[in-house]
Amino acid sequence: MEDDGEPEQSWACLPDVCLRHIFHWLDDRDRSRAALVCKKWSCTMHSGSLWRCRTITFYGQPSRARTLEFQSALWYTKKFGKYLKHLEIKLSNPYNTPFIKKFQVIMRGLLSHLGKCNSHLVSLSIKYLELDCLIWKNVVRAQFIKNLAAFLKRMSNQLDYLNLKGARITLEEGCELLNSLSSLTNRSFISEINIEDFFSLHLSVYSSALFHQTMSKFHRLTILSFNYNCISDELLDILREHSSHSLCTLNIKCHIHDPHGQVVSGMSWANLAKRAPKLNVNFFFERVMKHDHLAKILLVEIPVRSISLRSCYFSDPDWTMRPTLTNLLPAYWHGLQKLTLELNNDHELLDNELLQLILSCKRLLFLKVWAFLSVSFMERLLQNRAERKCILTTIKVRIYTAQDDSTEEERLLADIYRKFKYLIDSELNYFVITYPVV
Repeated sequence: MEDDGEPEQSWACLPDVCLRHIFHWLDDRDRSRAALVCKKWSCTMHSGSLWRCRTITFYGQPSRARTLEFQSALWYTKKFGKYLKHLEIKLSNPYNTPFIKKFQVIMRGLLSHLGKCNSHLVSLSIKYLELDCLIWKNVVRAQFIKNLAAFLKRMSNQLDYLNLKGARITLEEGCELLNSLSSLTNRSFISEINIEDFFSLHLSVYSSALFHQTMSKFHRLTILSFNYNCISDELLDILREHSSHSLCTLNIKCHIHDPHGQVVSGMSWANLAKRAPKLNVNFFFERVMKHDHLAKILLVEIPVRSISLRSCYFSDPDWTMRPTLTNLLPAYWHGLQKLTLELNNDHELLDNELLQLILSCKRLLFLKVWAFLSVSFMERLLQNRAERKCILTTIKVRIYTAQDDSTEEERLLADIYRKFKYLIDSELNYFVITYPVV
């Protein structure tokens, strides 16, 4: 009998901090069951530290299990909303107008409740709303934006992070939401904003005085993620004037369907970089591959840390990658740390140019390449890495081949791996395969 009592006694004496740690790893259902064990466990269930982070997923095509999961997440968010610090809302496969209407109604109630009870929220993420889709009827769309703007206004003094990536709204609607963050004091001290794909396609945001006025209200930005169609000399001057003391990272996406023909001066970039010495710029290009287009964007004055160039399997005989590898990218030899190339370069072999670029970039740590390359490129690259001529720590390569049978290439890659196994196993995050593209 004494042996049977020892486990009960040990559980009863378990320190609160240990109980909270156990509850932290339980889902909502298991937490609610555990809370029935005893009064102490029930009190643990109500510990604020357990309810600081919430993700609520709205399923467009729900099953019974998903419906129960959603209802549980929503119920607990309302019940313990006063403790919430980080909230993420996800839309999974929204497929018709009735679903969107339901989403809008639930969000109105949720945001209204949190606006009244919560004073701790510092992070809000609602990605890929795609408000330009037809399933968003005008009345529903307008009501959702109104409710979200009101919530952001209430939380403007405490929010530190806002992610509205993929909202796809008009210039006026976007500025309304962003202005909500500064409506109480006409200034916002939020530190991180993600407005990538925030505005609808084809908008020349860079020429908008309304957008410039809106951005001038942000005074402590550290990380800003947005599209190149927002960039202008005026915006760079605004960032220099109001956020240069804090600005660390600009993540800039340039998509083929976004306007990017504006002229931005190198002097504006140089002035910003001078006033913001901690600034690093990361570029993400989607199907913007022509050298003359890239040359207008990739100015030497920009403190570039990362570049991603993706053609998304599209092949265009009018563009070649060689001038970009030999003329543009080497300008960042002193600062480039991460390079991603996903190219359908079936009309030009780039082994020598790519290897030379890698060797010239003295701080390059990460390399991801999907392209037509010869297998011997990998042997040359690893040999240079073994000789300490570069400092790569991550190498991820997908070698495209036009042949159905890549057995010989795979055999050669296996030989190369064995030759440099000591290096790969001890110093590299390494993944290389061949990939037939027919």
